[in-house]
Amino acid sequence: MQKRLVYNLMVDVIVIGGGAVGCATARNLSRFRLKTVLLEKASDICEGQSKANTAIVHGGYDAKPGTQKAKYNVLGNRMFQKVCSELDVPLKWNTSLVVTFSEDGIEKLEQLREQGRQNGVPKLSIIGRDELFRREPNLSREACAALLVETGGIVCPYEFTIANAENAAENGVRFCRNAEVRKVSRDETGFWTVESAAGTFTARAVVNCAGLYSDRINNMVSEEKFHILPRRGEYYIIDKRYADTFHASIFQLPTKMGKGILVTPTVDGTILIGPTAEDIDDRDDTRTTPAGLAKSLKFGSRTWEHIPLRDVITTFSGIRAHCDKNDFILGEAPDAPLFFNAGGVESPGLTSSPAIGEFLAGLVADRLHAEPNPNFQPVRHAIPKFREMDAAQREKAIASNPDYAKVVCRCETVTEAEIREAIRRPVGARTIDGIKRRTRAGMGRCQAGFCTPRTVQILSEELHISPLEVTKFGGNSKLLQSYLFTKGEDDHAQR
Repeated sequence: MQKRLVYNLMVDVIVIGGGAVGCATARNLSRFRLKTVLLEKASDICEGQSKANTAIVHGGYDAKPGTQKAKYNVLGNRMFQKVCSELDVPLKWNTSLVVTFSEDGIEKLEQLREQGRQNGVPKLSIIGRDELFRREPNLSREACAALLVETGGIVCPYEFTIANAENAAENGVRFCRNAEVRKVSRDETGFWTVESAAGTFTARAVVNCAGLYSDRINNMVSEEKFHILPRRGEYYIIDKRYADTFHASIFQLPTKMGKGILVTPTVDGTILIGPTAEDIDDRDDTRTTPAGLAKSLKFGSRTWEHIPLRDVITTFSGIRAHCDKNDFILGEAPDAPLFFNAGGVESPGLTSSPAIGEFLAGLVADRLHAEPNPNFQPVRHAIPKFREMDAAQREKAIASNPDYAKVVCRCETVTEAEIREAIRRPVGARTIDGIKRRTRAGMGRCQAGFCTPRTVQILSEELHISPLEVTKFGGNSKLLQSYLFTKGEDDHAQR
């Protein structure tokens, strides 16, 4: 069994939360001479809302002018190309379309365009039926006009988050997983103490990027309270055989509950339909429901009239951290010196994360009078993907590492070399889901029906644990209960 480390560390900065914002903040903090540790309550980074969203780089037309959402959406959108280039993360500027299915909606499109202009969003225009169907011939015939957002894009949210984390770790940030924060307090000398499941940490500054739990962390230390209202969204994923059905991310006119049901391609070739918007009480209730999925289909079919249900490969849900302030809560708490918040960061949180991370790291560095890190290296290289190689590249990869010749996941053409590399990397995978998010092994049409046994075996070998200890997502999510033969169980018991 893996040895569980218990820490008692003194650092400069503690970042709480390993989602897109937390990892972007950690990466930006590593630009300075600061000893930084990131605490994540789950078994892996990107286990919360950052792993389950629409994966869209929003243009910035939707947020109310003057809000933090509007400001950081537009700033983050402008930063995305540079950050993804540095981190070797796939990004496509596929544009976004906000579609109306009645003439009455054109006025609302005009209002959205004007709102986007006020927010500083470039290249916004209203297009009519002819241009709309020239761009998207598979769109429902009821569509009559759309707002074209040329700065809209798509990205893989977990690959983006993991890349930020890896680069932060390469630049000196320490990551502690299974480190749920239980108490945050400040002593008379001004130092912060954070008690967690992984031990106690003391720091000069704390940055709260705890997503759905950001209110609980803030409310431990500040009288400036806010509250998170969990909002569940449910999705369908359609097989990549339909990858060319749509080019743009296609929204319907938004409502007070959000941007509505959309249909969008992903950078990996599948199509997402969703999300719904249901306010719930349990922040961890990521179930899908018959009612929620039916709603996704009902409204999604307005955009895509004949959704191919036989080619649905899976469904999922994500929880958004909707705040009662209806905006991001960013910056230093007024009554808690050197305690910084990134609270209530829901959509467009992924798009905003590079800008929020830069902003918060800059605030911390300024308050701590930190010097730049002269050794900061912004470039991170992704694991080479066998499925994207041509024949010559595959031959070269196999020659350098024979494990590239062993395909583990047939649906996504993921090799043993990629899986082992995902485990060995900084902030490496420790679970089946961790492997999935880093390599796509298990994300294809058979949904891990073929590759799981071999993935379990590789995790067991790399982590030096029994296969019985391998989990899907940490905790008690073990996949195996016992060996078929007693001898194998006894052999492992003796290790």
